[in-house]
Amino acid sequence: MGAPVTLADVSLWWDQVVGEDPAAAQPRAPLDGDTTADVVVVGAGYTGLWTAYYLLEADPSLDVLVLDARTAGFGASGRNGGWCSALFPVAPDALARRHGPDAALAMRAAMRDTVVEVGGVTAAEQIDCDFRFGGTVTLARTPPQVLRVAAEVQEAARWGDEAHLLDPEGVAAHVRADGVLAGAWTPDCARVQPARLVQGLARVLEQRGARIAEGTRALRVSPRAVVTDHGTVRARWVLRATEAWSASLPGGRRTVAPVYSLMIATEPLPPDVWSQIGLADGQTFTDARHLVVYGQRTADDRIAFGGRGAPYHLGSRLDASYDHVARVHEHLHRTLVDLFPQVDGYDVTHAWGGPLGVPRDWHPSVVLDPDTGIGAAGGYVGDGVGAANLAGRTLADLVTGADTPLTRLPWVGHRSPPWEPEPLRWAGITAARWATTWSDRVEARTGRPSRVADAVAPLLGR
Repeated sequence: MGAPVTLADVSLWWDQVVGEDPAAAQPRAPLDGDTTADVVVVGAGYTGLWTAYYLLEADPSLDVLVLDARTAGFGASGRNGGWCSALFPVAPDALARRHGPDAALAMRAAMRDTVVEVGGVTAAEQIDCDFRFGGTVTLARTPPQVLRVAAEVQEAARWGDEAHLLDPEGVAAHVRADGVLAGAWTPDCARVQPARLVQGLARVLEQRGARIAEGTRALRVSPRAVVTDHGTVRARWVLRATEAWSASLPGGRRTVAPVYSLMIATEPLPPDVWSQIGLADGQTFTDARHLVVYGQRTADDRIAFGGRGAPYHLGSRLDASYDHVARVHEHLHRTLVDLFPQVDGYDVTHAWGGPLGVPRDWHPSVVLDPDTGIGAAGGYVGDGVGAANLAGRTLADLVTGADTPLTRLPWVGHRSPPWEPEPLRWAGITAARWATTWSDRVEARTGRPSRVADAVAPLLGR
């Protein structure tokens, strides 16, 4: 067995937090035996913390208890790419087909508002998390990517999203990458330091009287109760915010598939390199390939860059050894250098990763059963930094009985179908991953759109 994973090992973000304040690595106390609460939240990531925050905003008298098997933000909330965006894994055209055009318009408006909401809360609560509105630049570097970017800008306009199609000079005003043919920019995204946001939210919650018990693993989520390895919590409302770890709960194996996204970060780059690259206004960036990549310029002048492509593990196994796949991290570095040759020769100082929760239909959900008192939110497919805030506000409205526009959004009450049993699930996810990788290679070589990618698009929420 290897050495235990420390919080500083989890990501660049946590390494920065612990480096600034070593006390941040000390876990909070676990649950001390049986207890009661008005609301118990299982999972101290963004969804759980935002839910607790808005519950106490609505009713400061509530006794709210948040549980986590490790520490607050140990999962995707402390490992992600730091995009607080209006992204939603189901495209608006697909949302309209499933739920109707009015529902799609409402969902898109709510996601745009969420980026502003998170910025407002971090300012009001004095959460120093490097939050900076800069928008997102999407690069198109092959003819098929140009077509996709243009189609996405047209789709955005139909649903009230602001997006601008850019020529190479327009892209260069934001970022100067190699081989750019065109691009797009949307203002609806902010850069954030994820672990600092988690820390700030947890601090605010404790100041308002919430209890956070770390090192407390939920063994079973039941009506009005959560059984843990440190005692049983009885509560009027039991809210599950476990994202990828939902697959490890009894009965949860087929609810979501834990799919891994990995990241790297460079050493701080000197000013002359940044004068060549750009990203001076806090923009995040991606390109229009099928296999998702994403990046940001950090507040200390690194590039933090990530992407999908890590293998899915048979049986939805969750293991820290899967957070580091050397060939995937090496591929990310090659991809980064391909985009920005200026970074070649600069060290990669951090490499990390972790699972995100993918429902069978790629459709996130917020649910609450008033009869059992059990609620849940999640399934963000990697777009959770912003969506978790919206989910937390929505769950709080549902618990407190508020009839608001949020409680009528199309993800409220949505039930995704279960994943196929193994090994069919492994075969399907693996095939989709290889199809997207192969499609990108074919498009780069031929300059023509891949029919294989079109065939798997319905499996990817498009």
